[in-house]
Amino acid sequence: MKVGNTEIDIDSLLDEKELETNFLKNYNGILLSDNHISILNRYNIDYKKYTSVNQLLYEIEDILNDSYGDNEDLEWVSMDISERNYYQNTKK
Repeated sequence: MKVGNTEIDIDSLLDEKELETNFLKNYNGILLSDNHISILNRYNIDYKKYTSVNQLLYEIEDILNDSYGDNEDLEWVSMDISERNYYQNTKK
């Protein structure tokens, strides 16, 4: 594909492994990627036992409130799930 005077190879722009780890899968109505699951497992959060996004978010926030230190990865999961939940379930 040519953009301006530059030839761009679309395949080189798409990293297949990164696409796979960010692809969302449905677990009891909760959409999670492999990246989300990896982080949740690191914090011993059993995402399969929750039947709603709100239950999972409550557990994540509870852990974040009770812990000290570097939790940026878990904060990212919480924010990402919350944002998706807002846009999917809020009537506009």
